[in-house]
Amino acid sequence: MKKLSLLFTLALLCCASFAQDYRTILNIPYISSAEKDAYRKERCKLDICYPTGVKDYKTVVWYHGGGLTGGEKRFREELMNQGFAVVAVNYRLYGKGGKNPDYTVDAAESLAWVFRHIADYGGDPGKIYVAGHSAGAYLALMLALDKSWLGAFGIDADAVRWYFPIGGQATTHCTIREEMGLPRFEEIPIIDRYAPLNNARKLGTKMTLFTADPKMELLARYEENLYLKAILEGVGNDSIPLYRMEGYDHVEAAHPACMLISRLVNADE
Repeated sequence: MKKLSLLFTLALLCCASFAQDYRTILNIPYISSAEKDAYRKERCKLDICYPTGVKDYKTVVWYHGGGLTGGEKRFREELMNQGFAVVAVNYRLYGKGGKNPDYTVDAAESLAWVFRHIADYGGDPGKIYVAGHSAGAYLALMLALDKSWLGAFGIDADAVRWYFPIGGQATTHCTIREEMGLPRFEEIPIIDRYAPLNNARKLGTKMTLFTADPKMELLARYEENLYLKAILEGVGNDSIPLYRMEGYDHVEAAHPACMLISRLVNADE
């Protein structure tokens, strides 16, 4: 019942229609044409779907989930045809040719590409939003909180208008634990430089956190986000919203969360 009620409410809030036409371009490399590494050349690509006939539109950059070991770029249906552009990003994966911190470097480089090129497609580089689910949410958190990743590409992390991580790991990601030779899903967390919690800072932009229903989420994932919220507010940020997608598990939560993100992006002035 909670799931149906939440979905019905979000559907009512997101029922606005946008009459624009859209153009889709697939598999745009976001790395240098001089790149020699075959796996980077294969994975470091993005897709863009943008409204035509309008200028200075907003753009949502989406990072897929998959535990940093799997997953593929795709457009979330809930974000489509909402009057803004959507950019879907691929990044290198552990076990397929990538390792920590390759995926974070790729996330940063792809976002830097959007900042430098979205105006070429008619978008406004001052209206870029970052969202992701699960592993993609972890990447969004790292880009937001550790400014060095985007800084390496000449971009200020606070130039993003809003970050929307859905079900992100706030401690060091379980795949990085595996790379360290530790049990992947050990209950005892690690908080090192690759943990969003270890990089909490006073933001110069906005962040909204999302998780699944606490009773249906991955182990302690809601509590990690709740702790991150408390730490971020403790270091001087205004209230950091944390939305629980009641009745939805870790995977399912992306659906109502993306519906809410669409509403928040369109309402942002």
